[in-house]
Amino acid sequence: MTEVAFHFNVPDKMNYVCRLLRKASQAQARVVVSGLHQELHTLDEALWSFSPQSFVTHCWANDDSAKAALSSVVLKASDTTPEEATMPHHHILLNLGNAIPLGYETFERVIEVVGVGEDDKTHARERWKHYAQRGYTLVKHDLGSRTASP
Repeated sequence: MTEVAFHFNVPDKMNYVCRLLRKASQAQARVVVSGLHQELHTLDEALWSFSPQSFVTHCWANDDSAKAALSSVVLKASDTTPEEATMPHHHILLNLGNAIPLGYETFERVIEVVGVGEDDKTHARERWKHYAQRGYTLVKHDLGSRTASP
């Protein structure tokens, strides 16, 4: 069954996600990142400039399948239609958005990244309840209680 981990109280979501994706990439993990199109464009730009010494290969879900097969990170807009939701793998799904990502149950692991804003926390509580009501194992990482370094 899918394991769901919530990373709460993240002060700078884009920087944190870039570090998390770099760590996953170095461990040869494969990650699909779900979020609104604008969030993913911001992440795309951040990944290009984040760490010149350790570039994180990434592409968009609608890129050709050969490119997606070679990329450790696939960016998939949550506002795409279900038929556009086909993924090259189902290892880790990282959610930047406020909604439950389509097809989350097909992944081995889901990571929910939650900022410090009340709106972000409110949506995260709703997602937490959704997963808990369906019996998923939930893991909580509260970055507010320690220094964050994925």
